[in-house]
Amino acid sequence: MATPAFEEIAETFDFLDDWEDRYRHVIELGKALPPMDEAFKVPATKVQGCASQVWLQPIIAEGRFDFQGDSDAMIVKGLIAVLHALYAGLPVAEVVKVNAPAELARLGLNEHLSSQRSNGLRAMVERIRAVAAAA
Repeated sequence: MATPAFEEIAETFDFLDDWEDRYRHVIELGKALPPMDEAFKVPATKVQGCASQVWLQPIIAEGRFDFQGDSDAMIVKGLIAVLHALYAGLPVAEVVKVNAPAELARLGLNEHLSSQRSNGLRAMVERIRAVAAAA
């Protein structure tokens, strides 16, 4: 049930043999992420449980889910971009149905992220699911 944007990332990861290349690709995805409005970098949008500072600002319009996100760590900003590819544009009701751990496992992230980064990624997924469930 992955979006075309996420499928594109998965295909790129399949093409890249080396984890260092994949790591660089995640960072490049983060660099390409549109900047988050500084006004949204407030305690209410900050994701708890991340080693880095992470902010997610949900945007729900016409029944579709989207969000802005930012982090002070480049790899985490890249992970935000990966999550954006996974969730952006989905109908709100579909967001909670996404099996994020399984989709992210396709990228091999579980084996290559530190436990702190993995915990932060889970915290971001939980925030996204909670916002979608509340909508």
